[in-house]
Amino acid sequence: MLYNSDSFAVVHLVANAQELASAAEGDHPRPVMPRHGFEIVDKRSGKEVYLDGSWAELFQQQIEAWQHNTPTQEEVEETLERYASLAQTPVVVH
Repeated sequence: MLYNSDSFAVVHLVANAQELASAAEGDHPRPVMPRHGFEIVDKRSGKEVYLDGSWAELFQQQIEAWQHNTPTQEEVEETLERYASLAQTPVVVH
């Protein structure tokens, strides 16, 4: 969990793709690209968006910028609002 407020929750998910592939394939694992990403839940709308690939890279850059220049909660929420506008998936179980 990276962030949790009344409006948003942000989770960094780190996939163990190689371990999963090894378990599924036995002694002969096939190469699998790890799919790390970020889940942003908009608690107000009950929807979530999962960022991976280039979207996750952009969000990671935002997090690194925040580490150098500590934002206000309002600035964080404004940024999350922009990403949350992509959310289409209803949160069923969390």
